[in-house]
Amino acid sequence: MITFLLWLLLFVICAPLAILALVLYPVVWLLSLPFRLLGVVVDGVFQLIRSVILLPAKLLRRI
Repeated sequence: MITFLLWLLLFVICAPLAILALVLYPVVWLLSLPFRLLGVVVDGVFQLIRSVILLPAKLLRRI
């Protein structure tokens, strides 16, 4: 009987948390989307700077 009551308690606690997670996941995803795009842009800028700095070394290596 104690085990059954513990399972019921677990269901009462975890079911609302699971429903809340299902509802909030799309909202959190939409809020994080601009930060992901910003990360892609910053990574692209760093790659561009790196390739501009390393271009003379690549050109000298081919000679």
